[in-house]
Amino acid sequence: MAQFAWEARATTGEVLKGVMVADNRAAVEKRLRAQQLNPQKVAKKISLSLGGGVEAKDLVKVVRQFATMIDAGLPLVQCLDILGSQEVNPIFKATLVDVKQTVEGGATFSDALRRHPKIFDDLFVNLVHAGEVGGILDTILNRLAIYIEKNVKLKRQVKGAMTYPVSVMIILVLVMVVLLTFVIPAFENMFAEFGAADKLPKLTKYVIMVSNAFVGYAPFIALGAVGLGVAAVQTYRRPKGKRAVHQVLLKLPVVGNVMQKITVARFSRTLGTLLSSGVPILDALEIVAKAAGNVIVEEGLMYARSKISEGRNLADPLAELPVFPGMVVQMVAVGEQTGALDQMLNKIADFYEDETDVAVAALTSLLEPILMVVIGSVVGTVLVSMYLPIFELAGNIKAE
Repeated sequence: MAQFAWEARATTGEVLKGVMVADNRAAVEKRLRAQQLNPQKVAKKISLSLGGGVEAKDLVKVVRQFATMIDAGLPLVQCLDILGSQEVNPIFKATLVDVKQTVEGGATFSDALRRHPKIFDDLFVNLVHAGEVGGILDTILNRLAIYIEKNVKLKRQVKGAMTYPVSVMIILVLVMVVLLTFVIPAFENMFAEFGAADKLPKLTKYVIMVSNAFVGYAPFIALGAVGLGVAAVQTYRRPKGKRAVHQVLLKLPVVGNVMQKITVARFSRTLGTLLSSGVPILDALEIVAKAAGNVIVEEGLMYARSKISEGRNLADPLAELPVFPGMVVQMVAVGEQTGALDQMLNKIADFYEDETDVAVAALTSLLEPILMVVIGSVVGTVLVSMYLPIFELAGNIKAE
């Protein structure tokens, strides 16, 4: 089905305009005539897919307000009109207006949201669809708001854990560039003026050689670094490259443990939210797999989905995947046996979100001393190599 912008004349002579969802132009004209309207213009509307520029906090705010208005009994179109008029973010405002116009044209709310996949993902759309079918849209919207908030918290933890080491490494690189480009050449000139260039310690000569190579080949080094960066990005974009990186991340010591906890927390929260909202388990697993954020986990969940379609339960294929600990598999099995799988998954998510907090804090605590030792060793070696000849010159002067 597609959207058609129409213009028609009423029996009173008034010209009306609107948007309608239909299979083709003829269907739009037939529906307009059934409404005692004389079609003047009917044209297919170009799909508007706005993306990016909408933060999670804005989405949560709108979803919560929407749930409150739906619960109060306001019509869907009126809710969208109010939210669109109040929204400050221009991209989100245009999106809400487009969703309202699409709904007015005869589309369902979930279909209207599906036109904006960069803002409303598959999980969001499927939950809204389940809410529409079940008549519990306000409940679903509240669940969505909670899910988005918890998901944002999880992402913030990961970013927070990576911010410190990345910042320290950037500072280390900048310090080394300054030392190699300006400080070491200044010391080299000073040693030459004192006539000690041929009597320098081996460590000093080696550091000066590295500095000269860095300064002399700086353009090539910069191009090489850019080339490696581009090659890394291109490799990661390819399925095999991304799969290899994701596999390594899960197997890394310490970091792999953190990634595993994050994966389990995200899987449990997403699947639990979908199942509690009435989404069929096969559809839910497909959505969860796409939102996993790791190719290895995605492949594993799609494997579990295929086994469930053959009549097996969820716990058995999960037990074959190394990313899911035995405790998780056992709790899933209990949830299936008791008919409370969604509740059990939410409990698993709560537990592993707390575990992620602890794991991220432990990772940060471990990285701090390691990075300090690395920085101290590198910078200290450079400085010692530069001051060794000065100490020797001072000793020779005293001996004379």
